[in-house]
Amino acid sequence: QPDDRGLIGDVPVLRVTRRGPEAVHFVPAALEPGAEVLLSLDWERRFDHMQQHSGQHLISAIAEQMFGFKTTSWELGRQRSVIELDTPLVTAEQVEALEKSVNEKIRDRVPVTVRELAADDPEVETVRSRGLPDDHVGPVRVVDIKGIDSNLCCGTHVSNLSDLQVIKLLGVEKGKKNKTNLVFLVGNRVLKSMEQSHSTEKALTSLLKNGPGEHVEAVKRLQSSVKLLQKNNLNLLRDIAVLIARDFKSKPAPKQLFVLHRKEGDSEFMNIIANEIGTEETLLFLTVGDEKEAGLFLLAGPVEAVENLGPRVAELLGGKGAGKRGRFQGKAAKMSRRGEVQALLQEFISHQNPGA
Repeated sequence: QPDDRGLIGDVPVLRVTRRGPEAVHFVPAALEPGAEVLLSLDWERRFDHMQQHSGQHLISAIAEQMFGFKTTSWELGRQRSVIELDTPLVTAEQVEALEKSVNEKIRDRVPVTVRELAADDPEVETVRSRGLPDDHVGPVRVVDIKGIDSNLCCGTHVSNLSDLQVIKLLGVEKGKKNKTNLVFLVGNRVLKSMEQSHSTEKALTSLLKNGPGEHVEAVKRLQSSVKLLQKNNLNLLRDIAVLIARDFKSKPAPKQLFVLHRKEGDSEFMNIIANEIGTEETLLFLTVGDEKEAGLFLLAGPVEAVENLGPRVAELLGGKGAGKRGRFQGKAAKMSRRGEVQALLQEFISHQNPGA
């Protein structure tokens, strides 16, 4: 269970850990030894942990009673919690039956009590437990859910199952080593989840212009439309790439450097142009994406030239890339520096052809 938060006087408690029998509090400022202070507890955080932890005890106990599923570990997460059950399979019908049963216990207002036993008390051996820490000293705490469960536990708990309000089992996920993870929410987390779901539902109703029952089909239609548009857009980009290359090649005196930027392009668009123009004699510097932010680049041309210039181009563009066989491509973070790259390439060509 996560630790508590709060204030010691006006000093916030950043973290609490256990060192043997002592609770160690981490604070950002020194406190005067012996001073009388008022302790303030973050009750919303504490009560949330109480609900989730007592809920876990109840779920684990009922899961073992109904189906023989033993709990091997659990995690109290920030948004949802997970119980690891020692079984490779939990069916949807079992989840439904388990949820129904635990909520019946909540409505029955079953008391939850905490008592302490000496570590060598024989009763300790009869209580459900995963064992004590090696550095434990002093008595042990037993949390009893009347008539349902007794469990060794050092966490904080509610005093009655009615304080849990409600438990929602969100389903199961595949665990490790033939185990199953059961995901759950308790109490106020259920209410918050409902509020979030309702807000999302309202937003989707407004965007999709239909009722909640039609949201899934509407999204499927949109996905199909987007896929078709993407396919058409890709075909058009391919055609444009071929036309650009043919236009360049049709000029009576092709240049040794070809530079092009297109916002809507992609890696395939650049490679098609390079393939169509050919890179044996021409050095190509192609970029796609936002003109002033991030994007993709391709440097293509004679192998030695690209091997020499590729890393320098990537450095100028604030990006990373890799190359082989006369092509060097990658991501660029500073597309606004394309002009500097073009100047570098023109300078390189002028040194290669001093009489040009």
